[in-house]
This record gives sequence, C-alpha cells and structure tokens, in this order.
Amino acid sequence: MATVISSFCTSLDGFVARLDDSVGPLFDWHHSGDVEVRPPGYPLTLRVSEASARHWREMIERRGAFVCGRRLFDHTRGWGGRPPLGVPTFVVSHRPPPDDWPERTEAPYAFVGDLESAVAKAAAAAGEGIVSVAGANLAQQCLRAGLLDEVWIDLVPVLLGEGIRYLDGVAEARLSGPTVIEGTGVTHLRYRVERRSGQVTGEGGKPSRR
Repeated sequence: MATVISSFCTSLDGFVARLDDSVGPLFDWHHSGDVEVRPPGYPLTLRVSEASARHWREMIERRGAFVCGRRLFDHTRGWGGRPPLGVPTFVVSHRPPPDDWPERTEAPYAFVGDLESAVAKAAAAAGEGIVSVAGANLAQQCLRAGLLDEVWIDLVPVLLGEGIRYLDGVAEARLSGPTVIEGTGVTHLRYRVERRSGQVTGEGGKPSRR
C-alpha cells in the first residue's frame, strides 16, 4: 500500500514560502555539503551533507506518484513536462489542461476534478511507494480529510516573518514521532499522522468519512 506524504522546507516560524511564492533562504541547504544528489526531474544537482543525501536517496528510491494543485502546476508551467521525481503526476483541477500542453511527457499527467480521487489514483499508481502531495493548501486539505499518512518537514534555521504557512487552518490532529535526521543547515523531521476518531478505513486502507 502506498504511503501518502507531504514534504516541505519550512522556516522556524512555520512558513514554506514568502507571500510572492519565493522561497528565499529555505533552499540554501541544497548546497551546504559535498555529496552530490541528482533527483529525477530537478534542474539542478544538489550538494548536501551525507545525512541529507540519505534522506533524499530514500525519497528517490521510494518515489511512486505526485499530486499537486492547479495553482502550483500553472506557477511552474507544469515543470516543462518533467515533474519533480519523474513520476506519474495528478493535478487537482476543475479546468482542462492548457491548450498548449504537450501530449507526450516524460511522466504521464492526469487532471482530476477532486482531491480524494486524485490521491486514490496516485496511490494506485504508486503501488508500495510514496505519494508526494505538493502545495501547502493541498497538504492542509489532505490533513483535514484524513488522507495523509506522514508529514515531513525539512526544518531550516531561519525566520521569514511572514508568508505562506505549511499547516495553516488545520483542525486538531495528533502526530507521532518524529524520526530525526540531522543535516547541515537543515533538520529532517518525519511524523506519522494518527487517525482521528470518526474516520473509517475505506478502499485501499485510506480513511474515509461516513
């Protein structure tokens, strides 16, 4: 069964980006070490600490599918047809693909009208791998709906002061953990989401509401 996660570089005051969507110093740790990592679909070679490299390699080895919202898709222009990690990608959107969207890409894209269906399709495509949910708002919706299995935080020792929060507007939730990986310029935290009372496990082992 797939594991559905959200993973963000996050400042100490809880922001994943500035108000203009720029990330400022949150990605500085991508060049804080001597170990090269080349994630599929990423335009740059990372040079990180050995601990961060292990963290990245596990994600690469377990990668299965990717879910994002239409805002992120449009902002990145679909990553030029090559989404992060090069896996099947499901875009939550009520609108059709752009007219100039290429028919053939390195990883197949599917535009799905609702979040729960997108996550279910991604989990089926991922098999035993990871489904990565991108976009703070989408991650918040998944957490509220009980669709997330794990929350990953790449905690960066900076304060942004304002911006887009990772976990804004989320109802009470309990997390277990964390698993801690200490890198250079970043601490990788992995939390397991505990299921809330009132959730019923549905098809594929994911919780559903009745």
